[in-house]
Amino acid sequence: MVVEIELTLCSIIQGVALYFLVENARAVVSMGQVSAWPYVATGLIIILLFWSRSLIHTLTLIRWPLEFVHNFFYVACTLVEALAFTHLSDPFAWFVLTAVYAVVVWTLFVYDMRMVALRGRDSAGPVGSRLYSLVGADQILNIRFLIPLIFLFNVASAVAIHLRPDFFLGRGGHYFLIAAQGIGLVGYLIYVIRTYIRFQPLITQTREEWRAASDQTAR
Repeated sequence: MVVEIELTLCSIIQGVALYFLVENARAVVSMGQVSAWPYVATGLIIILLFWSRSLIHTLTLIRWPLEFVHNFFYVACTLVEALAFTHLSDPFAWFVLTAVYAVVVWTLFVYDMRMVALRGRDSAGPVGSRLYSLVGADQILNIRFLIPLIFLFNVASAVAIHLRPDFFLGRGGHYFLIAAQGIGLVGYLIYVIRTYIRFQPLITQTREEWRAASDQTAR
């Protein structure tokens, strides 16, 4: 039941984010603002990233009871996403808001470390122990390297645009920044998909361990 609630929430809030992206993409495309198209594509990648990461978190971490604070972070992430999607034609605001988004996601990863430790204690079986060792390593990699790198890139991009608007806005230099951001996020999405493929058999076997432990307790 809790997993179904979590998956429903993720789908709904990312549907809201997609709505804002589509509405603002329609506006900039109808006005012929070609400069905004790379931001539209990057926004779509951000939605795919959030949904796929939340799917992994749901399948590995979520059990009874429902984690309210964890889900509040999801709503906060979607709020910042939606705000960023309203600035598809404003490179400076885009990079500022995506930097804020990275901070919220970063905080979510840190908060979820408590859940990783709890699930590790819940899953004393050999498969569960292996799964949560991998999940913990993935969390640490995101906290210490991947998300900080994304945050620093966005901050550096915003600072560069602020200091040199003549180049980045006047002469289209922001295309280099959004291209680098998009390529980096595609690479991160590939990493997330490969992580899910690696976790998937362990998730199935761990849930079988949970059911077996529950049956033994019931007896």
